[in-house]
Amino acid sequence: MPTTPTAITHSPPTDRIAATSHPGALDWSVGCYEHTAAQLLPAAHRVVNRAAPTEGERVVDVGCGTGNAALLAAARGALVTGVDPASRLLEVARERAAARGLAATFALGEAAALPLADGVADVVLSVFGVIFAPDAVAAAAEIARVTAPAARIVLSAWVPEGAPYDVARVAQEAVRRALGAPAGQPAFAWHDRGALGELLSPYGFKVAVEEQSLAFTASSPQRYLEAEFASHPFAVAGRAILEPRGEAEALRDRLLSIYEAANEDPDGFRVTSRYVVATALRR
Repeated sequence: MPTTPTAITHSPPTDRIAATSHPGALDWSVGCYEHTAAQLLPAAHRVVNRAAPTEGERVVDVGCGTGNAALLAAARGALVTGVDPASRLLEVARERAAARGLAATFALGEAAALPLADGVADVVLSVFGVIFAPDAVAAAAEIARVTAPAARIVLSAWVPEGAPYDVARVAQEAVRRALGAPAGQPAFAWHDRGALGELLSPYGFKVAVEEQSLAFTASSPQRYLEAEFASHPFAVAGRAILEPRGEAEALRDRLLSIYEAANEDPDGFRVTSRYVVATALRR
């Protein structure tokens, strides 16, 4: 009978900074990621439904955050281990699992350094998690290492367009300028079937993608931006850098104008982001 993925002794990097031009270095424990996780729950449902883990299968959720996908898989009877670099979020995930009476294990780790033995995962999930790995090649190699021979990988990745993408890009540029940091390398195109296929093909995986969309809503653009500024780890970390320089309000105004221009609901606020659910199966 399958067993839960076996942890090995591993100490992931613990250096954390408030924010950099690369989101992979962000401490996701800051702010209130729980707010963001609630917004992303529909995507977690799609990823888990696509992966369709069955009772007794060994599932690893990479970048599990507060446990959205991990708990959905555990509710199906899968043997789940969630991995995330943010210890506070892991505690939230454990509390959520206990409250729902679900057996799931959560471990500190990163996509490029998973605290798991070789070949222990029948299914690897990642809901907007691995896409923030600073080194996509290293993350792919590590995910391939922990997968069993007939494993499947299902992940979600944003399509780089639309108002939320523009807001993130503008905010990161503002932080980078404030820090005097050089522009980073372009992010890996996790949403692109060709790029993802090339990344995973050395490990015997063939990739398919299906496009989905997710709407973000609020009573007004102002209310939505206020909630994001108060809760999202990117925003909280960025404010810590920009506010002492007197640059936060100008950025807030610019981001509000992006959301107002993109608003799809004249009586409130709604913007829609496209994303893909990518499935990788061994050939």
